[in-house]
Order: sequence, then structure tokens, then C-alpha cells
Amino acid sequence: MMKYRLKLNNLTPIVSKFGRKIKSGVVILKGDLAAGKTTLVKAVVKALGIDDEVTSPTFSLQQTYGDSIYHYDMYNHGLEHFISLGMLEELDKDGLHFVEWGDDKLLEILSASGIPTVVIEIEKISDDEREYRIDYAHA
Repeated sequence: MMKYRLKLNNLTPIVSKFGRKIKSGVVILKGDLAAGKTTLVKAVVKALGIDDEVTSPTFSLQQTYGDSIYHYDMYNHGLEHFISLGMLEELDKDGLHFVEWGDDKLLEILSASGIPTVVIEIEKISDDEREYRIDYAHA
């Protein structure tokens, strides 16, 4: 597991290292409300040179940026609803899939399906600082 303690306005260390390790697969983002999950996705999208506006897909369930960056949010609906809509199959598509509020059950399903998965836990340290714990064990 890798750990970073970073200011929200400088996520370059995590984004550059992360970008070298995973080009495709699923990234499960865990953290409290306002921990910075969408902020991290914004930083990755920007680092990849994509100019799309990044917003939390809380109500739309899925956003797409560029040709191969996908962003999901399970906060309002949960895993069962996500599966019932056929969204699990989306995670097997080529590209990088960020899933906010993914849980251990989702990780089990993805691991059993052979889908590479990284888990990032974000903890709020202060208004502008976060600790990121990155687990590549399932990648």
C-alpha cells in the first residue's frame, strides 16, 4: 500500500505515479462526503490532457470524459441498483473506470471477474489536505 499526504491544489505526485501504474481497469474511491473523490478524478482527467468538465455523477450515475475515462457514483443507489441496470458490464470495457462509494462486495465481484482494480481511500486531514492510501493488490 502506498500513502500520500497532499494538498488538494497539488495532486501531481499521486496522479503522475498513479498514471504510470494503471492505464485501464477500475479504481474504487472510498472516503467520507467531501473527502475529495471527485477532485482526484478531476486531477487525473486534467493530467491526461482531457478538457471535459468533471462533475460528480451522483444523480446521473455515470459520466464519460474523453474516449475512455468513466466516472460512476454509487452513493444514492448502491451496488444492487448498479448491477440491476447492467452497469457492472460497463466496468469490463477498455478504459479507466472511477467508482465513487464502491465497497468490498464490488471489489470481490471485480476480483472474481479478473478485472484489475485499485482501491484508493481518501481521508480528510484539513480543509485543504488529504491522506491517500492506494492499494494495488488487485491490479
